[in-house]
Amino acid sequence: MTIDHREAGRLWDENAEAWTRLSRAGYDIYRDSFNTPAFLQMLPDIEGLRGIDIGCGEGWNTRQVAAMGARITAIDVARRFIGFAVEEERESPVGIDYAVANAVELPFDDATFDFATAFMSMMDIPDKPDALREAYRVLKPGGFLQFSICHPCFDTPHRVNLRNEQGQTYAIEVGQYFRQMNGEILEWIFTDAPDDAKEGLPPFRVARFNSTMSEWLNLVIEAGFAIERTAEPCPSGEALERWPAAQDATVVAYFFHLRARRQT
Repeated sequence: MTIDHREAGRLWDENAEAWTRLSRAGYDIYRDSFNTPAFLQMLPDIEGLRGIDIGCGEGWNTRQVAAMGARITAIDVARRFIGFAVEEERESPVGIDYAVANAVELPFDDATFDFATAFMSMMDIPDKPDALREAYRVLKPGGFLQFSICHPCFDTPHRVNLRNEQGQTYAIEVGQYFRQMNGEILEWIFTDAPDDAKEGLPPFRVARFNSTMSEWLNLVIEAGFAIERTAEPCPSGEALERWPAAQDATVVAYFFHLRARRQT
């Protein structure tokens, strides 16, 4: 079966309830301990700017961007995710406008936004070139796109976490870097969530669309962007004191961040 952006979105819609419950309970430890904080630290000054968050999920990251003083519109293909995000906005309003929309068909005019963010969503879109071109289209000249993804070099089709007798990761075994996973369905759930928190919840089912590092960089360039900054975040010692299970993310880079700017 061919997985297009609509089918991939349907799978995320099915994941939305379990994902929202567990992440809001604090079990998305890699996001909370260092991935999102590093992303926010890398953002330029956005106070007073108008931005779009592409693939916002239940809105946790979006709210962090809004707290930096930006006026945010956020979209996601999964209707249930948007429902959870809207509920949170009603309970604790921060001025975010949410909409159900697809990243490859953004319902906005050209040159609408000063910037765009995409937290860990671009990698799950089968039509990456279209999504990047759409992000470029809706940005004003001089506007930027900043996104985070799983690191292409270390989140490969073959991947094994190697641990010592104390349970500490000492290496990540990777392989099949060049094998394309065009919509293969992976099932997983937050490993740090205890059994009672996961009870009755199905595992996440995610369609995987991997690309090499060079493919990612070339797609950004081919969309018309000028690459401005990159990062490979790592948890700090302070973060590890609070989230010791994130120790494996100090061995290799789990995530890759990129900021690129529309020139004209």
